Amino acid sequence: MNIGSEAQNRNMVKELNVDEGESSEPVSPTGQYFNSSVLSICVLAVLDSDIPIDDSPALALLKDVFLPINPRFSSLMVKDENGVKQWKKVEVKLEDHVNIPNFPPGLSPASYDNHLSNYLSKIAMEQLPHNRPLWNIHIIKYPTSNAAGNLIFKLHHSLGDGFSLMGALLSCLQRADNPSVPLTFPSLTSAPTTTSLSLKTNCIFKNIPNVLWSAFNTVSDFGWSLLKSSYVEDDISLIRSGGPGVEFKPIVVSTMTFSLDHIKQIKTKLGVTINDVITGIIFFGTRLYMQGGSNKLNSENSTALVLLNTRNIGGYKSVKEMVKPDPESAWGNQFGFLHVSLPELTTVESCKPLDFVWKAQKLIQRKRNSRAVFLTGQLLECLRKFTGPETTAKYIHSTLKNSSMTISNVIGPVERMALANHPIKSLYFMVVGVPQSLTITMVSYMGKLRIAVGTEKDYIDLPKFKSSIKNAFEMILKATHETV
Repeated sequence: MNIGSEAQNRNMVKELNVDEGESSEPVSPTGQYFNSSVLSICVLAVLDSDIPIDDSPALALLKDVFLPINPRFSSLMVKDENGVKQWKKVEVKLEDHVNIPNFPPGLSPASYDNHLSNYLSKIAMEQLPHNRPLWNIHIIKYPTSNAAGNLIFKLHHSLGDGFSLMGALLSCLQRADNPSVPLTFPSLTSAPTTTSLSLKTNCIFKNIPNVLWSAFNTVSDFGWSLLKSSYVEDDISLIRSGGPGVEFKPIVVSTMTFSLDHIKQIKTKLGVTINDVITGIIFFGTRLYMQGGSNKLNSENSTALVLLNTRNIGGYKSVKEMVKPDPESAWGNQFGFLHVSLPELTTVESCKPLDFVWKAQKLIQRKRNSRAVFLTGQLLECLRKFTGPETTAKYIHSTLKNSSMTISNVIGPVERMALANHPIKSLYFMVVGVPQSLTITMVSYMGKLRIAVGTEKDYIDLPKFKSSIKNAFEMILKATHETV
């Protein structure tokens, strides 16, 4: 989405009854990058309802609960007289933001699965209108194989990152068993970093190898990230078409569900983190798919961008704390990305599935112990200051385009949620508008991990890719049980 001229913005503000004298809020740098001439990235958040959806309370819920969460939900992104993008408050016409599609009546749940998939592909490609706040909701009143109905939020990524947007959505929900009690979330535990380990060491001389190793990793990772973002592209492969304008091509979204108890069994047995296990499963499954059923070495140069929340938080305590504007969990886009190369796969017969988990742990731990994410953030800020947000957005676009896939995750609540007395069976999200052929997102909820896969239509064989991920999970779980 490209913000219009200053004159167009003035006309738009007048049409929408905006008080010109009302104070406005500057758009964050990342918000400007995500809503530029080269990038327009949105998030689709899908809630699966256990019961048929009654849409009668929708407008009241949006007015009384959703809009007050953050002023950005009632604001336009416009340019001021100096050409600087600002959030400008407007009077929101809620009817313009609510969509209720009509599907053919009387079909089977499997048929409605196809209609829902096609609808998700359709709204993923549509640009949010720039003359109103950057969000929409879609109410699906037809039963699918997974739900009696669906509620879809489409939110522009310039409004906030996954942490912020998840907080916004969960602020509209309550615990199904006891609405007066806040939702709770699993605690977040990360692997110790080189810095934290070194602080526990009494002798400063023992820290020197760790410090030197961390410095080497920082220089190496930052240099590699700079090359990948500017010059070095991943190989064309079964998961990367590499064509121009891939972000404008149709996508297909599908999901898988895994038991968190099984993932925790692997975690405990191998002595790694849950993220290590999940990343290892995805890497292994992706390589199995890329092998294409052959028994040959799969060595295409493929890189995953693993999104990393940069907030200094230990975990989600309550919905209020998630959206509270304090230094630890402030609203906005606060994340970095790690360039992680997919480990090579030799042959299915000779491969060791657990190696992918350990390699994922080693790669991510090494990159976490470097300061490359911090330096990349500083680089983006320098680009913005000296060349402007549009040039910085082009750099980010190149970073995404040159890699093969993006992996991101958010943590959902432990208890069952309800929205306006509609129990939520499950939920998932997808990032759309990304110049890649493959995007993978994850969210935990009630002891389950829902993995959503977004693929370039007619390029990636989605059923086969999902089958490869499931096979990888089963092979890793089996290997774990066989480990003494």
